[in-house]
Amino acid sequence: MEAERPSIAAVAALDDEVRHALYRCVRDARRPITREQAAAEVGISRKLAAFHLDKLVTVGLLRARYHSGGRIGRAPKVYELSGDDVSVCLPARRPALLAEILLGAVLTTGGSERPDRAAHRVARDYGERLGAAERERVRPGRLGAERALALAGSVCERYGFEPGPSESGAVRLRNCPFHPLAARAPELVCGVNQQFLSGLLNGLGARGVDAVLEPSPGECCVELRRSAAP
Repeated sequence: MEAERPSIAAVAALDDEVRHALYRCVRDARRPITREQAAAEVGISRKLAAFHLDKLVTVGLLRARYHSGGRIGRAPKVYELSGDDVSVCLPARRPALLAEILLGAVLTTGGSERPDRAAHRVARDYGERLGAAERERVRPGRLGAERALALAGSVCERYGFEPGPSESGAVRLRNCPFHPLAARAPELVCGVNQQFLSGLLNGLGARGVDAVLEPSPGECCVELRRSAAP
């Protein structure tokens, strides 16, 4: 949910007619514009334009800077698009992550390696790098199964998996960030999903936890559970 809030705030900001008009004005200009220029274009006061433009900066739709343009005296504040894409999908989807993994597979497949195996390899490497970065950030020390499940669940939450406890003590992932593509090619996409999460666990150092394929209607195909005793 945390990752969705900035996008939701940005979309909510555009529900205001004045802010929407100012955003369109900046977008259509294709160049940085001043408060005065935006106010004149929309037909409002400079003060009101400044208030709403700065709101759009706060939610990440615009960015502001001072630009002299060769003028003498105080540089005017100008506004331009932030360059960030804004989208809201509930529940969360991550098509860009899947696309990045599949692109990596296409670019690195060689020899006799099958395309699906290449995608699984790239997904595992991606997840492992992510897990290692998180481990470096939180420095959790030696992880038992319970703490490993909690840490892995917190990372999965940020990626839209919606983790929750199951009756067996495992972490059930109640949302598939790769849906509806998983429904079109379940063997490929679910395999990518499992390898991504296996890599994540390995990067975290969560050696007492496995990412197990456990498909359930309306949920992710993978469950995080304690490793079976040897």
